[in-house]
Amino acid sequence: MSKTLLHGYFRSSASFRVRIALNLKGIAYEQASRHLRKGEQRAPDFLALNAEGLVPALEIDGNVLNQSLAIVEYLEETRPAPALLPKDAAGRARARAIAYALSMEIHPINNLRVLQDIEKRFGADQKAVAEWFRHWVVTTFGPLETRLAREKETGNFCHGDAPTLADVCLVPQVFNNMRFDVDMTPYPTIARIHKACMELPAFADAAPARQPDAE
Repeated sequence: MSKTLLHGYFRSSASFRVRIALNLKGIAYEQASRHLRKGEQRAPDFLALNAEGLVPALEIDGNVLNQSLAIVEYLEETRPAPALLPKDAAGRARARAIAYALSMEIHPINNLRVLQDIEKRFGADQKAVAEWFRHWVVTTFGPLETRLAREKETGNFCHGDAPTLADVCLVPQVFNNMRFDVDMTPYPTIARIHKACMELPAFADAAPARQPDAE
């Protein structure tokens, strides 16, 4: 069987998601670093694997997969235990909705290439970039905190008492928030869930600081 190889970057939140999922599933893997700030994701050898030139890309089962949520769904379908999605349709929809709010509402407009473009195209300084980042976090985190705090489906984690796809997306976003000094005081439920996640080895071992390419 071919080895499982994750092409990523230690600080990439999308790569962070896949590391968490691989760890939760107990899948052994190796890593190949693609330094985003040096443009290594656009190197010809990587573009031959992933024409998008984005991380992560996962070589597994003879396939090359890209897009973090698609990768996690693949792992869920091919390695169903432990499950990262609830058994019931409504539960799966809820876990996905939380994950999508984090990965599709915040991440696309706050990722590295967007922040760099704001600097280059509009002359934004670091203060303005940070304000942009925090604005879009708050826009989503406010409603998310309300939802998690009041809905009975919330348990130790975003949905119930075992990690799901929602938590896989939540933890990397909270990590990014810390980098941009987002005040987490208004989000006690999110902070509690993040703490519960980081007490699990699967999450802690996936943390950026613990990766071989950490700087």
